[in-house]
Amino acid sequence: MTVDQAPSDAAATAARTPDPAATTSDPDAGLRQLAAGTLGLARLRDGQLAGMRALVTGRDVLAVMPTGYGKSAIYQVAALHLHRSHDLHGTQAGHGESPDAPAAGPAVVVSPLIALQEDQLDRLLENLGGEAAVAINSGRSDSDVDAAWEAAERGEAAFIFLAPEQLAKAETVERLAALKVSLFVVDEAHCVSSWGHDFRPDYLRLGEVRGHLGNPPVAALTATASPPVRDEIQQRLKMKDPLVLVHGFDRPNIRLDVVRHLEDKDKRRAVLDQVAELKGPGLLYAATRKDTETYAAELSERGLRAEAYHAGRKQAERDRVHEQFLDDELDVVVATTAFGMGIDKPNVRFVIHADIPESLDSYYQEIGRSGRDGNPAAAVLHYRPEDLGLRKFFGTHTPDEESLLAVLQVLRAADGPLTQKALAEQTGLSARRLTGLLNELQETRAVKAGKRGIRLEASAKLPKVVEHAVELAEARQRVDRSRIEMARGYAETDGCRRQFLLGYFGEDLPEPCGNCDNCADGSAYEEDYDGAAAAAGGESFPLQAAVVHKEWGPGLVMRHEDDVITVLFEQEGYKTLSRQAVTEGRLLTLAK
Repeated sequence: MTVDQAPSDAAATAARTPDPAATTSDPDAGLRQLAAGTLGLARLRDGQLAGMRALVTGRDVLAVMPTGYGKSAIYQVAALHLHRSHDLHGTQAGHGESPDAPAAGPAVVVSPLIALQEDQLDRLLENLGGEAAVAINSGRSDSDVDAAWEAAERGEAAFIFLAPEQLAKAETVERLAALKVSLFVVDEAHCVSSWGHDFRPDYLRLGEVRGHLGNPPVAALTATASPPVRDEIQQRLKMKDPLVLVHGFDRPNIRLDVVRHLEDKDKRRAVLDQVAELKGPGLLYAATRKDTETYAAELSERGLRAEAYHAGRKQAERDRVHEQFLDDELDVVVATTAFGMGIDKPNVRFVIHADIPESLDSYYQEIGRSGRDGNPAAAVLHYRPEDLGLRKFFGTHTPDEESLLAVLQVLRAADGPLTQKALAEQTGLSARRLTGLLNELQETRAVKAGKRGIRLEASAKLPKVVEHAVELAEARQRVDRSRIEMARGYAETDGCRRQFLLGYFGEDLPEPCGNCDNCADGSAYEEDYDGAAAAAGGESFPLQAAVVHKEWGPGLVMRHEDDVITVLFEQEGYKTLSRQAVTEGRLLTLAK
């Protein structure tokens, strides 16, 4: 959510000229004034002001906060502060006189879906007016795009919204670089990690784009990210010493339930019966496009206003479903994970999963779309152990050693850097496939992309580079498989599901939540979980302790339950270890 309420005209006018005296006595006064007068945020939540302050002083920020918490306000207030200070004084006021301070051009906001861009754009223009924010995307006409560029080049636009695909165009990046970009904002930043090498690969290149823009401060925003995802976001966006803000993870108003099934037909019938009984609006997530169509048709036959949403439908159809859902014209949307990202609809009453998700990162993101008004909501996972095989299949990606070597050989034979287009022509690979291979090769650091194109380190030994790329890809697979196993653990635990879910993200809930199925039937209270003692050091390996395993290397203690310890290892992912084996075999040591 960008704006809580529209400010009065007088307040908005006052906010355009910060009070120098107030700024001197309180260095954050200008930021508070902009937040209250221009964006209607009279009270800032935990982390918002710290994030704003960091950005205006040139520090990167990673904000992990639920939708509706106010992530967008962090970069919006910071960008307006920089933009208006420059307009008023011709130089950057306040913090901006540091030689390391960001430039005073527009903030570039990278957002994965046009609908998200348009939503934020509308909210900003409602409060700022004129051409303070513009969008450059495939949904706009050529004349609209030209007008947007002109507004940015005249200095009127403080915000430019783009899709990651736009930044794959060299001419777009060059034109942005000339604007002296003040902030580089990556919305839905978890896409850097969870969408992998081959799906939406342009997200993986944003770190390079940032370099071409002069390395402006980065604001990476996401509603949910476990520790490994946070690490990957920082790595891929080349963030240095970022301020990491994690707030608002626990959503106690959402009841967490899991319904177990043996037969697929019984599961499908139970899903339909439950959705038909619940009062919407709500979301039903399914693993495949075909299932979204089947469930939507069967729910419609039962008299519900139901629509399917998936990436295989035409853009106009997806936009229609999106708008109908926001306008309460649908009882339920049956969707793949393509639906719901960043949508701030406060009255979603339930989120049902017909299939287990690929990770608890995805699951928490999706159930977090319910109950944003603070009223009770339901999150129900229908679980059949056999469905895990489908998720493991989706998550399997075998590195193509032959194609990796072919790309390297073309780079080695080239006289200098090659553009990706030239590399595609010489290898015969599709642009999408080539991008995935290049992302894998760049992780080895032997292949680098610069302004002139892609090049291979002169000293690189091709078989070794391929071997390293395969090792890194296999490590990623192990982590991905461990995340699937953690999803299984959530579905099968007899303990408090909220304790398990929050523990996955490194958050501690000392007592059972009282609002999940295991708390309701009493089994959660029979589990031996003492989060308070674990966090306080009543354990040899307390929560969040850095440890080292003899075989698996460095890790982080995430959870204690019964006689097991869950550790997140950098190269292996999540592992559940017997406390007895750890103690007797001295498998773990505290990191120095």
